[in-house]
Amino acid sequence: MGGSKIWFADARAKEFDYHHSLVAKLEEILKQVDVSNYFDEGDYVAIKTHFGSYGAHRIIRPLFIQKVVNAVKEAGGKPFVTDTVRIPGIEYLEVANSEGLNHLSLGAPMVLADGIFGKDHKPVESGPILGKIGVASAIYDAPSMIVISHCKGHIGSGFGGAIKNLGMGAISCKDNCGHAERGRIHFAQNTELKWEEEKCTLCERCVDVCPHEAIYKTDEDNIEINYEICVKCGRCARVCKDEALIIPQSEERFQKGLSEAAYAAVQTFQEGKILYINFILEVQPECDCMPMADTPVIQDQGVLVSDDIVAIEQATLDIMSEADPLPQSKGSEKEVQPGEKELFQQITGKHAQWHVDYAEELGMGQKDYEFITIEKKEKPEDKENK
Repeated sequence: MGGSKIWFADARAKEFDYHHSLVAKLEEILKQVDVSNYFDEGDYVAIKTHFGSYGAHRIIRPLFIQKVVNAVKEAGGKPFVTDTVRIPGIEYLEVANSEGLNHLSLGAPMVLADGIFGKDHKPVESGPILGKIGVASAIYDAPSMIVISHCKGHIGSGFGGAIKNLGMGAISCKDNCGHAERGRIHFAQNTELKWEEEKCTLCERCVDVCPHEAIYKTDEDNIEINYEICVKCGRCARVCKDEALIIPQSEERFQKGLSEAAYAAVQTFQEGKILYINFILEVQPECDCMPMADTPVIQDQGVLVSDDIVAIEQATLDIMSEADPLPQSKGSEKEVQPGEKELFQQITGKHAQWHVDYAEELGMGQKDYEFITIEKKEKPEDKENK
């Protein structure tokens, strides 16, 4: 069996000509791929992306998303741009607007896939680790989807691309009772965050970073966790320099659970109804949900497009792993050696390859791929000369 096709455009623009820009090359890819193959005329098309966070300014630029929206419209689809609740719903829409993501800039409505309260979902079988998981209703009900992913680091998976975009972002924030649904991926089943008092220095970093105000310091100088509103996102443990907050989870189980959640989301679509777009731009070491953005660890590489989620993720890891670390970045700080190991394994110690391998085991795609490289957007005279 041959490798899955991946359209690739390098981030370099070597001519003073719009047709050589990455924006134009993306337009050419969308034309060659023919987005109309992935939905029927008149279909609603979910464009799944990440809305960002206050302080995190390296999300995918609105212009690129707008180009995808335009391509869908021109092909007769009805696009909406969507993500699931990460902080309370209205606040998250305000975050998106502050990042420049809104109906006016993108040309399509902004929709919270799991509703303004983060509870709207349909349970779907995922795999042996998670069992049933709640796929956000607007994604579950959509007949087709385009997944636009900003490729960067992640606190749990090491690398966040298309699988992470769906494994976290297509799952509802909460269940019908208001308890963590997406957070079940971060935590072993039926377990809670644990505070180890003897290690804690009461720095309150955990208090400051919690987007749901679920953790606080008491008058008795203790850390209290409100488990009723904790969504098990893991940010508090990530920022705790004293390792006083413990997430009951193994890395391998988390990586596999992430793929199972993505698998659940993908299974709600008919075959051939999902297209994936990975942007390897401003590759920072943290997820876009954190309240900051570090400097990029490698130079911008470009954009990849495929309908095989496993192939596009493998190609993304391969490209990033061969790139030189940028000076004054966490890549150079960690003395990353190109080609020796996966990029973010060297930076975070996490094994992102595990969730890509497991996605292949689940039958989501194949790791073998072949590139179709786009050098520029074709002009009318280019076609005449062929």
